[in-house]
Amino acid sequence: MIDDGLKLTVYFGERDRVSRHGPGGERLGDEFLADTLSEIYERHRLRSSLVMRGVEGFGIKHHLHTDRLLTLSEDLPLVSVAVDTSARVREALREVEALRFDGLVTLERARILADEIKAQELPAALTETTKLTVYVGRHERVGGRRVYEAVVDLLHRSGVPGAIVLLGVDGTAHGRRQRARFFAANAHVPTMIIAVGPRPKMTELLPELGALLPRPLMTLERVTVCKREGQVLCAPEALPATDPSGLGVWQKLMVYSTEQAQSDGHPLHHRLIRSLRRAGAAGATSLRGLWGYAPGELPHGDSFWQLRRRLPILTVVVDTPQRIHEWFGVVDQVTGASGLVTSEMVPAFRATGPEVHRGGLHLARL
Repeated sequence: MIDDGLKLTVYFGERDRVSRHGPGGERLGDEFLADTLSEIYERHRLRSSLVMRGVEGFGIKHHLHTDRLLTLSEDLPLVSVAVDTSARVREALREVEALRFDGLVTLERARILADEIKAQELPAALTETTKLTVYVGRHERVGGRRVYEAVVDLLHRSGVPGAIVLLGVDGTAHGRRQRARFFAANAHVPTMIIAVGPRPKMTELLPELGALLPRPLMTLERVTVCKREGQVLCAPEALPATDPSGLGVWQKLMVYSTEQAQSDGHPLHHRLIRSLRRAGAAGATSLRGLWGYAPGELPHGDSFWQLRRRLPILTVVVDTPQRIHEWFGVVDQVTGASGLVTSEMVPAFRATGPEVHRGGLHLARL
């Protein structure tokens, strides 16, 4: 168990490039930002990182990109996530901060569990609802089946209300880079499983999950469940704009839904992205899951015989606390009868774009 962990997340476009320089500062050429980030994380041997391709979204330039329309399918949003101890992530962060690109970088605290997972009491910060993220390889197997399917089945049997499996196309696993290729088994390409549930349930599951995984790696984070299946439970936590020392604080909404979920006759996540964009949100990204389930469903993925896709969808929006409360009103309207909505504090962020540079990557303390 590693209490002092950090999660570094970068939101950007798949066509974004950065310049490479030699030892003497000479410019060597350009390369894709996604590749550069994975190279940095491999160089610092981070326990886990993955680059995920979004299906729809917009960023600080407010250009809409979606895989539904050919004319808007170029430069789809990408999300890169990396987790490890605070010391290792901060070393990698120095290189990330030196890169010049338009996008959003966030830094969040996470409790890391690795290797031997034992029963334990979670700290007071995780006493209500906990977000569990499990990091595995795409085609790693246990007992003759894919590990992510076994993990999701265990979560479902244990009464956790929902889970989503997100597939990476590149990243690191236990310090080694694992990149998806067309003619390869891709067994160890990073994949992460996210589930939100009550603290007692998550605590009870940890040893069994640890015994199931070949090389256990998980994170635990505190979240607030704001809405579930059409019922508003609470507003996002009221946070100040800065901590006592003046460091800025942002906030994150995550909306868990499915591709078949509808809002006024349109797919829920499509309407949500467009509604947030019209309202002036700084950015939002939808990611399509590989496997998972919602309340009242059995775990599933796509089937060849299905006429409509039934995969889970995760939509993320990050902004200032004041504006997040505005966007929660938008989210509430769109998620009238389905979906799970959570909020989290983002203690460090940097947003850059044309004539925009906000925030700094120093952790606020609240």
